[in-house]
Amino acid sequence: MDSDILVVGAGPAGLGFAHSMSGSGLRITLLERQSRNALQHPKFDGRDIALTHRSIRILEGFGIWERMAADEKHPVLAAKVLNGDSSYSLDIGADAVGLDAMNPGALGYLVSNHVIRRRLFQGLGDLPEVELVTDSTVTGVAQTAESIGVELAGGGARTARLLIAADSRFSDTRRMLGIAADMHDFGRVCIVCRMDHEKPHDGTAYECFHYGRTLAVLPLSSHESSIVVTASSSDRDRLMGMSDKQFSSDVEGRFGSRYGRMRLTTERFAYPLVGVHAKRFCAARCALVGDSAVGMHPVTAHGYNLGLSGADILAEEIRKALGRREDIGRFDVLRRYEQKHVRNTRPMYHGTNGLVKFFTDDRPPARLARRMVLRIANNVPPVKRIIRNKLTEIGNRNDVLPLPFRSSR
Repeated sequence: MDSDILVVGAGPAGLGFAHSMSGSGLRITLLERQSRNALQHPKFDGRDIALTHRSIRILEGFGIWERMAADEKHPVLAAKVLNGDSSYSLDIGADAVGLDAMNPGALGYLVSNHVIRRRLFQGLGDLPEVELVTDSTVTGVAQTAESIGVELAGGGARTARLLIAADSRFSDTRRMLGIAADMHDFGRVCIVCRMDHEKPHDGTAYECFHYGRTLAVLPLSSHESSIVVTASSSDRDRLMGMSDKQFSSDVEGRFGSRYGRMRLTTERFAYPLVGVHAKRFCAARCALVGDSAVGMHPVTAHGYNLGLSGADILAEEIRKALGRREDIGRFDVLRRYEQKHVRNTRPMYHGTNGLVKFFTDDRPPARLARRMVLRIANNVPPVKRIIRNKLTEIGNRNDVLPLPFRSSR
């Protein structure tokens, strides 16, 4: 066999899994359709990822968190959730949860997707057991009792004991493996960008569930924020066709001029919102990680945090199998990963979809219910404490708990 583990996809999920297996002694091959230059120098794509405490601990274990410059990591110190046209907000503070010495009260950190990709790629230099094969597209999968192989465009082939699919929520590899997935098209588009503003944000993240449209304003540098506009797919062309000045004025007005004048500083990027949850996370000699397993709506910032935690769980099960001298491709080994990760992700996937439906329902009874929910969450201390603990991922290391505001993931 060419290697012990084949990983299809060298994005954040695939790279994260490779780092999770560091020091295991296993030979890992990453297959990526992009060029090495594209991986080494990823372009800004508008997406800023909200990392929870657990995700940061995992990145620290990789030695990746330390590679990020101070101005690449932006602490979120508070979060506010607004409903409709009301000025009333659900206010979440960290209450000194102790993420790090510099910002002990941070709920989490915002880091650009392209920064995470670049730093994970740079870290491959510390992983001699990992081989990266770029400009490589998988066109077929063949399984036997002892191995699994892939066919590559142009005629090449690779074999291993275990195959990991990490090639996006629309994974071709998942389909080749015969694993179906539930998909939910929200009929909405997510437009992301960055904007400067007159007033400082003080580390506060805003999630504004306006009627007909949702706006998230997430803190970066003191006078800069990541902007996430979620609207009907039918509004995509109009929003993307606005001039920079028109778009800036539109966001500023919908945000109630809280930060004074706002100015678009980057390109706008539009992403269709489609949720995905695979019906299985493993089969004979194969497993799914990252968005190939679960692709979330970004409103609760689950996405990359779930990808990291899933890779961490799978790596732990593989290491346990090595310790027991078991075949790492055995179904019962992979099944243990599936059971743990499904237990974390399935309630979140359906719960998030329900949350989105609830907070985008603009009928009068739903508007009233939304106002009541925010007030209960704000004024019942045990409820508020649970929300805070969930968003900071305090608790058992296998808990995967969300930030209650979106990343542009």
